[in-house]
Amino acid sequence: MKTNDYVKYMTQTIVKYVDQPKEERKRQRQEKKQTKASFWYRWFGILPYVVYTEVKRRRKH
Repeated sequence: MKTNDYVKYMTQTIVKYVDQPKEERKRQRQEKKQTKASFWYRWFGILPYVVYTEVKRRRKH
């Protein structure tokens, strides 16, 4: 990506963000937080996450 393209993209993104109503920005932020992957998955990948959830599930039973 060339510098001009990057500046154009960033400018469009910022203008789009600023043009949104405050409530819309808050709603989008909340949705993003809710869809974020869990800590274990983000930091260690799928295999440790599966092991962790399996151990956690077995302890409940």
